[in-house]
Amino acid sequence: MPLYEFEGKRPTVHPDAFIAPTAVLIGDVTVEKGASVWYGAVLRADICSIVVREGANIQDNSVVHGGPDVTVEICKHAAVAHSVVFHGDYLGEKSLVGNGSVVLDNARIGAGTMVAAGSVVGAGKEIPEGVLALGSPCEVKKPIAGTAAEFWVEVNGAYYAELAERHAKGVAPIEA
Repeated sequence: MPLYEFEGKRPTVHPDAFIAPTAVLIGDVTVEKGASVWYGAVLRADICSIVVREGANIQDNSVVHGGPDVTVEICKHAAVAHSVVFHGDYLGEKSLVGNGSVVLDNARIGAGTMVAAGSVVGAGKEIPEGVLALGSPCEVKKPIAGTAAEFWVEVNGAYYAELAERHAKGVAPIEA
């Protein structure tokens, strides 16, 4: 796994976290127990800090970065799905940012919330907890309770934790 020190700051990865061999972590990145960072993802903490809490997942080809002197926090069992650009400050516990979404500077997403695929969360926007939000610009549509989206918010963390264990044990490079 490519880990890079930047100006004396280096990534810290819990031994029970999964970092895909093609993920890249730069600078002041912390990845806690049971968290996973998937193939092609880049976590660049050169001017910011990034904390990926226990059981959270950063999926394939996503980029996590933040503004100067910001701590970007991806809370427990939260998910940054495939090909997301996450430049916000905070993703609450058991929240999910859908595939291909963009979360801009200083945005905050509350616990148990889903931002639907392809959405753009504007700079400084606050999405409350327990809602389904979508669009460009991203707007709250309704409470998440009782929707199909609630299922994904509830099961994503556990699903990716189990999948990460399988990849940690079962993925191996092959000769061309």
